Amino acid sequence: MEDRERSARLAHQSQKLSEPKLSGNVIIGELIRNMELGRFEMTYTVLLPCVFTIYLNPEDHATLSGVLDLIIEDAKRALRSRVVQFNTNSTVFGVRRRPKRPKEYKIACRDWSLEFLPDSEVPTGDVEIHSELNETVQPGYRGTKTTLMEREPSASAQRTTSQRQEARRVAEPVFAEIRYEDDSGSQHYLVTQNQVRIGRGGDDQPMDLALYTSDEVSREHLMLRRDSATGAFFITDASTNGTWVDGKRLRKGVEQALPNHAEIGVGETLTLEFEVRP
Repeated sequence: MEDRERSARLAHQSQKLSEPKLSGNVIIGELIRNMELGRFEMTYTVLLPCVFTIYLNPEDHATLSGVLDLIIEDAKRALRSRVVQFNTNSTVFGVRRRPKRPKEYKIACRDWSLEFLPDSEVPTGDVEIHSELNETVQPGYRGTKTTLMEREPSASAQRTTSQRQEARRVAEPVFAEIRYEDDSGSQHYLVTQNQVRIGRGGDDQPMDLALYTSDEVSREHLMLRRDSATGAFFITDASTNGTWVDGKRLRKGVEQALPNHAEIGVGETLTLEFEVRP
């Protein structure tokens, strides 16, 4: 049995080594594998990693640089979908749940954080992923490190930590917040930019706020705009099935002032609770 497993593992590694190019599917598959391996179990909850640093060989990083944002968008959708599966399927990681009290699978972050970095220590065609349970690294928990080629991780993790710490020092101001519940559960989105595109999105149509719901919601359903001079918000419907503000349907393509606190109906499918931060 051990010889058979060893042979299968070597064949799997050989197949990976023979693949000359990375694809988005390969990278996303490795992210999901890392997330599963990095789970942190408690009595009633299972925390999953939500902060990922993906190291690529500099040549691979340069080749994919034009589509990394799209890979990140698609990866977030795949990770979120996987968590939904964990909380709905009767088996998780191949083990049947106990019928009495199933654990809830969740992440500690508001959303997944993914960062691609080049590193000469990573061989061409390989993907090295370092993950953490939260944006603030907890003492005693070093996260999970995986590689596509199943070699020993070698990327410079300390550089990533210092970059994140520097980024936190220059925190972005939060202009407003949006609370809602879609097919992946309750969500809380912080508005830190002057324009927010909202919808289901797609491979060639990434959204600032991607909604995981039925096709009643358009790929790009609506847009919020903030006037940087006055701080006032405006909303424009760009959908097929309509957008409502406090029960009143908007005219498609016509920008309208958005109250500081408003309920935004999206295609009669879900509601966004919008509120401006003081």
